[in-house]
Amino acid sequence: MACTVSPDTDTNPAAGHVVDERVTKKVALAALVGTALEWYDFFLFTTAAALVFNAQFFVSQDPFVAAMGSFATLAVGFVARPIGGFIFGALGDKVGRKKILMVTIVGIGIVTGLIGLLPNYMSIGIAAPILLVALRIVQGLAVGGEWSGAVIIAVENAPVEKRARYAALPQIGSPIGTILSSGGFFGMLFLVGQTNFDSWGWRIPFVAAIPLLAISLWIRSRLSESPEFEALMESGETEHAPIRGVLKNSWRQILVGMCSALLGIGGFYLITSFVVFYGTKVLKMPSELLLLGTLLAAALEIGALVWAGRLGEKFGASKVILWGGVASALIAVPVFLAIDSRVPVLVVLAMMIGVAVLSIPYAVSGTALTALFATKVRYTGVAITSNTAGVISGFVPLIATALVAANSSFWPGAIILLVISALTALSGLFLPKLSIAEKGMKH
Repeated sequence: MACTVSPDTDTNPAAGHVVDERVTKKVALAALVGTALEWYDFFLFTTAAALVFNAQFFVSQDPFVAAMGSFATLAVGFVARPIGGFIFGALGDKVGRKKILMVTIVGIGIVTGLIGLLPNYMSIGIAAPILLVALRIVQGLAVGGEWSGAVIIAVENAPVEKRARYAALPQIGSPIGTILSSGGFFGMLFLVGQTNFDSWGWRIPFVAAIPLLAISLWIRSRLSESPEFEALMESGETEHAPIRGVLKNSWRQILVGMCSALLGIGGFYLITSFVVFYGTKVLKMPSELLLLGTLLAAALEIGALVWAGRLGEKFGASKVILWGGVASALIAVPVFLAIDSRVPVLVVLAMMIGVAVLSIPYAVSGTALTALFATKVRYTGVAITSNTAGVISGFVPLIATALVAANSSFWPGAIILLVISALTALSGLFLPKLSIAEKGMKH
C-alpha cells in the first residue's frame, strides 16, 4: 500500500545545499504575509456571506433560503480551488514556486477589491449575484495555487529537521487574515452602525484589499526560490506531466492528505462562518458578539499554531494530527452546547476553544502534505490535495445550515465537527507509511 520514495530517488535534489536560516526566516515571513492577505480576502467573503450577502445579493423573504444562496456562493469558490490547484500546481512544478505565487496573490487581491465595488441586487437585479459568483470563481482559482505554494517554498528553504516549525508560519496567515477581516467588519459596525454597515460599510474592508496587495507584492518580490526546485531545473529533471504523475502514482497520498487537512479547513468554517449565521439568525444574538468571538478565537489560534508547530518538530506531524483530531472530537458537543446556551461569555469561550483545538492538526498540515510528494510533483500534489479538502470544507456551512433549517438544533454542527475530527485523526495513522523518508525528518 505504501508509496514511499527513498531519499536516493527523488526526495531532495538539493541534499548537498547548506541551508542559511537567515534566508529561511525571510522566506517564511514573506510566505506568511502572502497567506495573511490570501486569507484576509477569503475570510472577508465567508464573513460577509454570513452577515450581508444574503440581504445584498440573495433577496428572499425566507432568511434560510437567502443564507443558503449566500453559502452556496461561498462553496462555489471552493469548487474552483481544485481547478486552480491543477493549473497553478502544474505550473509551479514547471516554472517555479516564486513566479506562480506572484500571479496568485495579484488575482486574489484584485478580485476582492472588485467585490467591494459590485452593485447589489437592488441596483442591477439578477446580474448582481451572477457577477458575485463569477468573481468568487476567479478568487477560488487563484487561492487554489496560493497556500500550497507558500507552504512549499517555506518548507523547501528550511532545514529538514525544522520544517514543521517553519511550515507552521504560513499557517499563521489564517488567524491574521481572520483578525483583519473580522476586525474590519467589527470596526465598521462600531464606526457607522448597523444600518450604514448593511448599506455600504461592509464594502470598505473589501476595497482595502488593494493597498494591502501592493504591500504584499513588495514583500513577496523579495522571496528566494526553492533550492530544491533550482536543483531540479539545473539537472533538467523537472516533471513534464505532473498532474498525470500525481494522479497515477500518488492517489493514496491524496486521499489521506485530504483527510489530514479537513479539520483545519472545514472545522474552522464551521466554528466561524456557520456559527456567526446560527448565532445571529437562529439564536438571535448580536452580530458584534459573534464577530468578537471570531476575533478572539483567531488571536488565540496564533499561539496554538506556534505551539503545535513545535510539537510537530519534536514528535512528528502525524502524531500531532492524530491527537489533535481526537481532542477536537472530544470537545465537539460541549462547544456547541456552550454556543446554544446564548450566554455571551460561554459563546465566546466556545468559539475560542473550538478554533484553538482544531488548529493543532492545521499547524502541521503543511509539513504533512509536503512530505507526501516528491519534489518534482510536490506543488501539484499539495495543491490538488489541499484544495480537494477545501471543496468538501466549502460545503460544510451550507450543509449545516440546511440541517439546522430542518430541526433548529445545534446537533448538526456538533455531529459534523465530530465526523471531520475523526477523519483527520484517522489520517494520522496512515501518514507515516505514505510519506517520503528523509534523514532528520520525523513523520
